[in-house]
Amino acid sequence: QVQLVESGGGLVQPGGSLRLSCAASGVTFSTYAMKWYRQTPGKERELVAAISGNGYHTIYADSVKGRFTISRDNAKKTVSLQMNSLKPDDTAVYLCNAHGVRIPTDKDYWGQGTQVTVSS
Repeated sequence: QVQLVESGGGLVQPGGSLRLSCAASGVTFSTYAMKWYRQTPGKERELVAAISGNGYHTIYADSVKGRFTISRDNAKKTVSLQMNSLKPDDTAVYLCNAHGVRIPTDKDYWGQGTQVTVSS
């Protein structure tokens, strides 16, 4: 059974930092790209950052470039999102996603999400 469990969310003041983590089990972790999305009420789910299975390639949403860093540890089956210089607009539920390119159908697994609130 595949499980993704996020942790590290919370309340932080503008300009502060948080580090989110996602622990995976039940998957061959290194064969999945790992992604962080965020969701706010009334808005589409937004891709925040992604990292390839080997960790060599990363992408970021324009809104977080230079502030957020995604990383992974394949030995520990974890992916992290270091978030610096947080802004109120970063407030959202952050979800961890494991995406596997497979034939005939790609596989996607999701965590339950962790709330990040940026407010003074």
